[in-house]
Amino acid sequence: MRNYEVTFIVDPVLSGDEVKATAQKYVDHLQENKCSIVHVDEMGLRKLAYEINKRHSGYYYCVEFSSETGEVLAPIELLMRRDDNIMRFLTVSLDKYGVKYNEDKRAGKIGKVKRKKKPEPAESAPRKSKQPVRQPDNLKRIEGIGPKIAEVLRSSGITTFEKLAGMTPDQIKAVLTAAGDRFSFQDPTTWPAQAELAAKGKWDELKKWQEELKGGKIVVPAKKAAKKQPQAAKQEEE
Repeated sequence: MRNYEVTFIVDPVLSGDEVKATAQKYVDHLQENKCSIVHVDEMGLRKLAYEINKRHSGYYYCVEFSSETGEVLAPIELLMRRDDNIMRFLTVSLDKYGVKYNEDKRAGKIGKVKRKKKPEPAESAPRKSKQPVRQPDNLKRIEGIGPKIAEVLRSSGITTFEKLAGMTPDQIKAVLTAAGDRFSFQDPTTWPAQAELAAKGKWDELKKWQEELKGGKIVVPAKKAAKKQPQAAKQEEE
């Protein structure tokens, strides 16, 4: 048996059914002439390497078949040459290497890219473990910190509750003062303590305390303020 392969391009202006019918016509012709169809590869619509009959693309088919004599080649090539639906065709005789190549290709042995294994690091150079990136906390959950102040703190590297809890009110005040006069009047006295509760996840306790605060400041009860006023007046008289 002799092995052959015919590749042809079908005009893309045809409908999908017409394209398949055109390809099937030549498969049937080969079978009618006692050829054995090995494989039909419908490669689909592809861009042409150059323009053909004002077409820039076409439907590609490749039919591999075997024949005892090869006498079918001349008649089928004549049919394709006269067929207006066939833009180009090419018939190739396959040797044993060509047959083996097609078999390996269909089996998926050809065309796979082997990934190169990364070399293992030397024992003397320990592999560095990637530290998880700490996401910034929402500092606006601290009573007294609004969007502008939160931006000032983030710009100074204060991005987490833990970082804010580790600072003193005076240190926070210095950061605010350096950001401009509009921030220098803020009172951060309770911010570290609030941030500590937030860092520990004690949200209920933080919320309860924040209800007693006003703008992040400790509110002095009216009764206590009234008790202090007579004492202050007495000191003034003295």
